[in-house]
Parts: sequence; structure tokens; C-alpha cells
Amino acid sequence: MGSMNEIIEKKSRFIGYAAHISSEAEARAFIAAIKAEHKKARHVAFAYVLPNTAKMSDDGEPRGTAGLPIYNVIERRGLQSVAVVVVRYFGGTLLGKGGLIRAYGKAAGLAVRGITEE
Repeated sequence: MGSMNEIIEKKSRFIGYAAHISSEAEARAFIAAIKAEHKKARHVAFAYVLPNTAKMSDDGEPRGTAGLPIYNVIERRGLQSVAVVVVRYFGGTLLGKGGLIRAYGKAAGLAVRGITEE
């Protein structure tokens, strides 16, 4: 299933996953499998990039605080045909927009590092 990592920010768990994909159907299946594995998670945000296609979702987080930071990690590294999903289990402390952006970006960066080093 590619790469996986976990970070803790103010008691919230952020679990990042990344995988190489070859189609939107494969990306959707990857995301669905992670959602099924983490049914109790508060948020399952994602971004994926294929030639001529890019999609992202904040999954209920404030707009631009989850999907966009994940997408930015993919874009900055110049990756194609990659899906990144970050699962968040809320720890009881609000992180604010800046904290969310940093946490989602960090989890995505660690996950992507795992597939680029394969």
C-alpha cells in the first residue's frame, strides 16, 4: 500500500499514506481503503496528481487547511501519478488554521518521502 507514517500534534494523530497510482479509479480505491481502515477518524483528507488531473479534499477541515497542504507537498517535489492521504484523529485541542496546515503538510511530506526512497 505504499508508505505510511504518523505524527502527533497537540494530541491529534495525523497518519499519512502515499502510493503510486496509475488512474483516478486507483486513487479512489486507495482513498476508500484507508477510509475503511480508519472508520473512527474525524477527517481523511487527500490529494492526488495524475497527468492532466489533480484532486484534493479537506474532508471537513477548514477550507485550504488539509487537501491543499497535501497537494503542495506533491507539487513541490514534482511528483506525478501519486496519491497522498492523511487521516486525523482529533485530540481535543484546536490547532488553528496554521497548525492544521503545518501538521497536514508534515504528515504528507513524511509519507511522500517513503515512496520516493523506494
